[in-house]
Amino acid sequence: MQRSSRKKSITIKDVASVAGVSYQTVSRVINDSPNVKTAVREKVRSAIDELGYVPNIAARRMGGNRSYLILAINDRARTLDNWAVGRGNDWVDQMLYGGMMESEDHGYRLVFELVDTEQPAASKQLATAISSLRPDGVILTPPHSENQDLADLLDANGTPYARMGSIGKTDGVNVIMDDEAAAFAATQHLLKMNHRKVAFISGSPDYLASSCRLDGYRAAMKQANAEIHPAWEQPGDFSFVSGAKAANTLFTMDDRPTAVIASNDEMAFAVLHEAAKRDISVPDQLSIISFDDTPGVRFSVPPLTAIRQPIAAMAKTAAKELIQNGANAQTGKEITLPFQLIVRQTTGPAPK
Repeated sequence: MQRSSRKKSITIKDVASVAGVSYQTVSRVINDSPNVKTAVREKVRSAIDELGYVPNIAARRMGGNRSYLILAINDRARTLDNWAVGRGNDWVDQMLYGGMMESEDHGYRLVFELVDTEQPAASKQLATAISSLRPDGVILTPPHSENQDLADLLDANGTPYARMGSIGKTDGVNVIMDDEAAAFAATQHLLKMNHRKVAFISGSPDYLASSCRLDGYRAAMKQANAEIHPAWEQPGDFSFVSGAKAANTLFTMDDRPTAVIASNDEMAFAVLHEAAKRDISVPDQLSIISFDDTPGVRFSVPPLTAIRQPIAAMAKTAAKELIQNGANAQTGKEITLPFQLIVRQTTGPAPK
């Protein structure tokens, strides 16, 4: 008789046998249920590690009222536009990294969905995802984190949620970076190097961070008694194209700025490209600071000085709050994570 070469799957009963407990006890440990002694819990986890047992998520869902899924949603149009032209999306990569790894550590899975920003499409798409997946929590990333209709939908459905990058909200859990303080610090860095002609390229007005960063820039300029030329404040939408358009406007001005702060990495890359076209030396003739500090900025020529937004840490924190606290999370809780100003080679003293 031919013997099967398939490796026997490790089951919950195998774990129970090695740990010397009932399989019901193993199930309670796997599902983080109460009323299990610490010594017993450690014995079961040791048996799980020894056997390499991986709990079946479908079986876990049947065993209680949890799905062991966290849903993260992102801006559909902007994400697809970047993917379609082969640029990828470093912000999304960092968000997924933080959220996925934290979810995995707790035996959860992070599911990623793209949702339109316009109503009523956004609410309809989120409602469909919730209905089919029944997630234990939802991470709202910008600009969805500012969409109160989505928050109200989740509240009505009894689904816990965390907002990334949203401030002053009294519902959900809010995980933020102080964008205004970060822009203030970036502007101040340039002012300390005697730059007085500092321009600012804003992000999309759909994102709260855009206005917060502009406010920080203005506050720093005002504190230093530095004039803000109206034309030095250029609109953008976080895309390379909008960054290039803004840079082209700035570089053709008679009173050209000696420094530019771009509200994200992609627009900063565009400023670098436009400067190179005009033989504007960076940082000798022009200093540039970016926001986000996604992995690609260190490979630009020259490497970009940037405000490092803790994107992965924010997603990690949001996932952790939803998994550990869920419906018991403190309503309106705000968690602020620190930013960093990473000084590289695109900033230097103002030209004389």
